[in-house]
Amino acid sequence: MNSYTSAPDSLQAKVGNASGHIDQLLNSNPNLWRGCDMAGQGSHGHSTGFSQLDSILPGKGWPQKGLMEVISPQWGMGELQLLLPLMRSVIDSGKWILWISPPHSVYAPALVQAGIDTNQILVVKMDASCKDALWSMEKAFQTENCGLVLAWQNWLPGTVLRRLQLAADTGNTLGVIFKQNECKHSPSPTRLQIKESSLQKDHFSTAEVTVLKARGNFRPLSTNIDLYSHQLA
Repeated sequence: MNSYTSAPDSLQAKVGNASGHIDQLLNSNPNLWRGCDMAGQGSHGHSTGFSQLDSILPGKGWPQKGLMEVISPQWGMGELQLLLPLMRSVIDSGKWILWISPPHSVYAPALVQAGIDTNQILVVKMDASCKDALWSMEKAFQTENCGLVLAWQNWLPGTVLRRLQLAADTGNTLGVIFKQNECKHSPSPTRLQIKESSLQKDHFSTAEVTVLKARGNFRPLSTNIDLYSHQLA
């Protein structure tokens, strides 16, 4: 009788241990996830610095690697402010950031004021050919000391995006592509959209950020955030 009554407790303990190991793997490895997982689950993401945005992203933050698209109808609507905490984190880790074809001149004093060492930023100017820009991105993904690639590229075909996604995954680096046009069939695993929410002193004080696509998200999720809580200058 005792053997029969003790077996369920032993089995329950084994199941509990297995479940704990599975949860640990799911929380630590972004390549493993449940189909029923929703936003704000897990802890494998890199915090955005904005708690409201973390709460609607799988892994509670930016992906650690791969390709991400940030879509806004025009440049200068807060795309850099949105990524400022991430840029600081990359710089603090001793790695450098590559900027590809930024639409405006990089204003070094503002970056320094924001706590970013401009000696750890490399810039490929806007007049570079698309071929040179893409070559620079791929090489950066393959370089261990590169922690982040930011690129302003409106028209990239799916085949090129898949190639960049593979390079970013292989190089364990995050690449962000800023676009003005939404492509619903883009192969990029993460897509966000920024829309102005309110205007203050000639700049956007808050913005509506929508997660259009992310692993674990089955519908778009939006939040309003104060972009200038991490103001560039």
